[in-house]
Amino acid sequence: MSGVRNITDEEFKRLATFIKKNYGIYLKPEKKTLLVGRLQNLLVAGNYRTFTEYIDDLISDTTGEAVINLLNRITTNHTFFMREAEHFYFFRDEVLPYLKESISNRDLRVWCAACSTGEEAYTLAMIIDEFFGAEAAFWDTRILATDISRQALEIAKKGIYSNERIEPLPASWKLKYFDRYDADNVIVKDRIKNNVIYRTFNLVERVFPFRRKLHAIFCRNVMIYFDNDTKTKLVNKFYHLLEDGGYLFIGHSESLNRETTSFKYVRPAVYRK
Repeated sequence: MSGVRNITDEEFKRLATFIKKNYGIYLKPEKKTLLVGRLQNLLVAGNYRTFTEYIDDLISDTTGEAVINLLNRITTNHTFFMREAEHFYFFRDEVLPYLKESISNRDLRVWCAACSTGEEAYTLAMIIDEFFGAEAAFWDTRILATDISRQALEIAKKGIYSNERIEPLPASWKLKYFDRYDADNVIVKDRIKNNVIYRTFNLVERVFPFRRKLHAIFCRNVMIYFDNDTKTKLVNKFYHLLEDGGYLFIGHSESLNRETTSFKYVRPAVYRK
C-alpha cells in the first residue's frame, strides 16, 4: 500500500500525549510535518491506512518493539567522540582529582544517562583510565551508560567506529585504546569496553534503581526534548541521586533555572550539588 499518510490534529494530539506521558518527549504542534515525515516508512511498511490504526497498534503492543521503532525515528542519536570537549577537560582536571581525594572506598560512580552509541561513555572510560594509570587496578571505575534506544545501545556495545569517528581523539589514545577492525574501522579494546556497563533505561521512569549515590552524572543534549515540568522533575532526581559535592553535566544548548534549582552553577552546562 503506497501513498503519503497524513495526520489529523486529533491523531497528532493523541500520539504526542502518549509519547509525552510515557517517555517525556514533548512534541510541539509545529513538529507535526517533521513527525509525519519520520514515520511515513513505518506506516507504509506496516500497511497502516491511517495514523489512528498505527497509534492503536502502538499503544496495544506488548513486545515494546513498536515503541522502540518509534523512538529511534523521533529522537536524534547524534554524538561523537569529545563532543563539547571542555566538559571532558574539566572532568579530567577538576572533577577526578577532587573525587580521588574524597572517595574513601575507591568506588567511583559515574553515570552517562543518555549514552547513545557509546562515544561519550568510552571517552570518559579512557579519561579515567589515563588519570588513574596503574592505580586503576585498586579502584572500581566502571561507568554505567544508559539509553532508551536499544538500536543505539547495540552499536555502543560492539564498540566499532569508523576511522573518521575517532579523528577528534589524541593520537596516543588511538593507539592505546583501539584495535584495527578492518581497513575503515577500529574497535574499542576490551579493557575499556568492559569498563562500561550498558543498560536500557527511560529517564521518565518514576523510580530510579540506584542503591548508592553517584559522583558524576552526564545527561547532555537530552532535556531539549522535554518540557519544563519533565525537565524539573528529572533534575530534582539527579540532585537526590548525587553525593554532596557531585557534578551534573548537561548540554551546552541546555541550562537549569538558577532561581529554582538546588544545584550550584559552576560553569556553562556544569552544576554541582
